[in-house]
Amino acid sequence: MTDQDTKSEKKVPGDVSLVSSPEDLLTLSSQEHGTYAYTIEDYFAKPKAKSFQLSPDGKYLSYQEKDALKKNHVYVKNLEDGKITQAIQEQEELIRGYGWANENRLIFVMDTGGDENYHIFATNVDGSDTKELTPFDGVQVQILQMLKEDKEHIIIGMNKTNKEVFEPYRINVNTGALQQLYVNDDIEHPIMDYIFDKNGELRGFTRLRNGVDIDLYYAKETDNYECLKELNWKDTFSIKSFSYRPEKKHEAYVVSNLTSDRSEIYLYDLKADKIIKKLFSDPLYDVSGLGLSRKRNFELDYFSFQGEKKVIVPISTYYKKLHTVISNRFPDQQYAIADKTDNEDRYLIFIQSDVLYGVYYVYDVEEDSFELLYNLMPQLQEEDMATMQPISFKSRDGITIYGYLTLPKNIKPSQKVPLIVNPHGGPQGIRDTWGFNPENQLFASRGYATLQINFRISGGYGRKFLESGFKQIGRKAMDDVEDGIQYVISKGWIDEEKIAIYGGSHGGYAVLRGLTKTPDLYCCGVDYVGVSNLFSFMKTIPPYWKPYLKIIKEIWYDEDVAEENKIMKEVSPVFQIDKIKKPLFVVQGANDPRVNIDESDQIVRALRAKGFETPYMVKYDEGHGFAKEENSIEMYKAMMGFLAKHLKKDF
Repeated sequence: MTDQDTKSEKKVPGDVSLVSSPEDLLTLSSQEHGTYAYTIEDYFAKPKAKSFQLSPDGKYLSYQEKDALKKNHVYVKNLEDGKITQAIQEQEELIRGYGWANENRLIFVMDTGGDENYHIFATNVDGSDTKELTPFDGVQVQILQMLKEDKEHIIIGMNKTNKEVFEPYRINVNTGALQQLYVNDDIEHPIMDYIFDKNGELRGFTRLRNGVDIDLYYAKETDNYECLKELNWKDTFSIKSFSYRPEKKHEAYVVSNLTSDRSEIYLYDLKADKIIKKLFSDPLYDVSGLGLSRKRNFELDYFSFQGEKKVIVPISTYYKKLHTVISNRFPDQQYAIADKTDNEDRYLIFIQSDVLYGVYYVYDVEEDSFELLYNLMPQLQEEDMATMQPISFKSRDGITIYGYLTLPKNIKPSQKVPLIVNPHGGPQGIRDTWGFNPENQLFASRGYATLQINFRISGGYGRKFLESGFKQIGRKAMDDVEDGIQYVISKGWIDEEKIAIYGGSHGGYAVLRGLTKTPDLYCCGVDYVGVSNLFSFMKTIPPYWKPYLKIIKEIWYDEDVAEENKIMKEVSPVFQIDKIKKPLFVVQGANDPRVNIDESDQIVRALRAKGFETPYMVKYDEGHGFAKEENSIEMYKAMMGFLAKHLKKDF
């Protein structure tokens, strides 16, 4: 059944008359000519197998494996006898994630067509006794805490009582029986986050006050929650984990920026509300990652943070040895511990770099040996991939901005290549990172460079840098992108007559804003689930974002403030249509709960009224971004045809 057939049978979101026909999109895809070493499928077909996990006792290895119909089922392999069983069958809806609830039972998550109303299911390792644990329509379920100490339960959050707020429940993974743990019924001052310990005891929570202030409540005595700290939403004071040291119930590892611009890690006495000692910080980057060993009485193993690349700082003697062993085995690559047994006798190590998509190894501690488990993308050879270079430059107002540039492989010293600028989503608190990026590699293989800028408001560079982008979305944040473009042009790498802009979510908004703010800078743009109208965007946010609307307005703009209302019109692309000169391709998931399809409909309708031929792809089984393999591949084929048409021709 085609998308057009589906449209005629039932009411679907958006204006179906605007959507380009499959034939027109196929014609667009055909604009890319040439013979390349790798196809779009090579970069974007989902791996044959993925999501490897060890059962807590190490008896089983689970993973998802793709069949001929592109369904990604979950299999369980008995590591003692080698027997493989299909535990979870993926049908119409995608398995959005899965994991081990205990040694014999798996949980998995699905929504409907990308609507993000997640439901939790559970099944046994042999696929028996499959049960939907949260059969509630229109309710989003969040996993708040896995409970190693209670194998029959996990803790979840649901907006079951009121769609705007979430309440915590202990749920039985066998029966689905629910026990509500706290009531979130003060809608004017809703609870935002819940703080549980390893036993599932609710130790504290954060409550939103006046829409922008945050009060941290903590139980110094059982069930007696007192306001420990009055914070602003811009403050960071996050309890990462309790230390679980004997007789130190109120001792915790806390990430905070209350005494510094960058987030730092402290050992903190929550009962006395005082710092015991600062444990870790970095002069340039926010730090927040840490690892503990449950087996070794919650010994502190390491700190981690994202710098130019991922940085791991080992602390314990045990982890220093492990880190050295892994780093020596895989130099010049990044590793992550994807999983480990409760006994810490076997680890799943995930290896990646800017030219390696990802490979799993099993590390056996007793044998001190690595066994190759699975190469996710064996068809992509490292020697053929393009490298990702960290860059930095000064913005026009003197701020140091960081980012990454990926140039096509084997370009000549004097060669100038077309550029695709790819602003990230979010925008607040999100940042681009170093590592394998299939989009960058696809673009490089076709002769295009890719520029990713961590413009002001990006996360990881401290509070001042983050806040310097508030009320600057579409303005100084875009200036930073433009300054980055000028920087790479000044280095002699880029053909300044052939620059495209592409992005998703806020990045999609940045595409539209770029085509209206600096219409002569770009040859074309690709808007993927992007905002076009700040007024309608804020009126169509999902209900569980509504408590945070004041915060959203502090980050973006407040239409009730006359000066900001004027700015909103200036930076909303739909009101600046007459400034758009260059071709635009628009892509949207019909069920997107974050950026309503009307955002894309508005811009396409306005451009069509102006006489622009604006290709428009909509998928009616997708949400905020395409998750189904066939849809992603179709999108990239159309995108590459569009880019070939407008970047490779002479102007």
